[in-house]
Amino acid sequence: MAVGILRTGAYVPPTEIGNATIAAWADTTPEWVGERTGIDSRRYAGPDTATSDLAHRAALDLLGPRETWPRIGSVIVATSTGDQPQPATAAALQHKLGLSGIPAFDLNSVCVGYLFALTVAAGLLEREGERADPALVVGADIYSRIMNRADRKTVSLFGDGAGATLVGPVPPGYGLHASRLVTNGELRSLVEVPAGERLFRMDGRAVRDYVLTMLPKLIAEALAESGFTLADMDRIILHQANTRLLETCIRELGMDPARVPLTAPRYGNTGAASIPITLHSTHLERPLQRGERILLAGVGGGMSAGAAVLTWY
Repeated sequence: MAVGILRTGAYVPPTEIGNATIAAWADTTPEWVGERTGIDSRRYAGPDTATSDLAHRAALDLLGPRETWPRIGSVIVATSTGDQPQPATAAALQHKLGLSGIPAFDLNSVCVGYLFALTVAAGLLEREGERADPALVVGADIYSRIMNRADRKTVSLFGDGAGATLVGPVPPGYGLHASRLVTNGELRSLVEVPAGERLFRMDGRAVRDYVLTMLPKLIAEALAESGFTLADMDRIILHQANTRLLETCIRELGMDPARVPLTAPRYGNTGAASIPITLHSTHLERPLQRGERILLAGVGGGMSAGAAVLTWY
């Protein structure tokens, strides 16, 4: 059975944090922040907002009026900044949506978590076959709460948000053709919130090296399995780590910049939300057409990486 993305939605909180604010926190200049990251602003959630609240708003953006909702068979939330250590943030989202009685669980592969969740959702749906109800797959993170505001190299990058997709059966020839996922646990200390601590830290140079080594490999493998080439892709949705790193990836992988939409300049790195937010953003700007071929790819802590190829239905 073919499985694809049926709908998209997203939500970012209204409070904008510009480079002048970041510079004041981190004892640097707005010019340094802009030049080094290519990010102009990020959105921060309010103090009383939970990750499940962002996920809920993104899900409502996707689902629309209650009377038009489809049957939903499962809820999967990709996040590394859940509401609380337990239970799952997906359980809170399920309750807020009034979807009691279906499976709801979290998945944590940090910034690439959405691609892991998408692949898991596709596997569940394929197992259930024609009787499968669509899965609600959401990437949501609130990184503003775990930033060390004195560390200009990280606080300049991250923002908050949520992106939602409805994943379900599609006709043969459409949907997900291939996905490749990998984790290199020996490198897990490159991106982490250490046990007993609450603030995020990252070895930016080592992460950059991992991205530029692993991402081309997984993209090539996913494309080879799908039977398509990079030139066949109509849109390429990359994890929005930061604009400068994205520019390097685009150049080194030989991508057409016109086919690679960017949300990092206005939202920053929204963690597991960045791929679905960027997919939704490009759909709003220029609606996806049936038959468009899409590459999704990114890297997250773990260190983990993923790539997926699909045809839009």
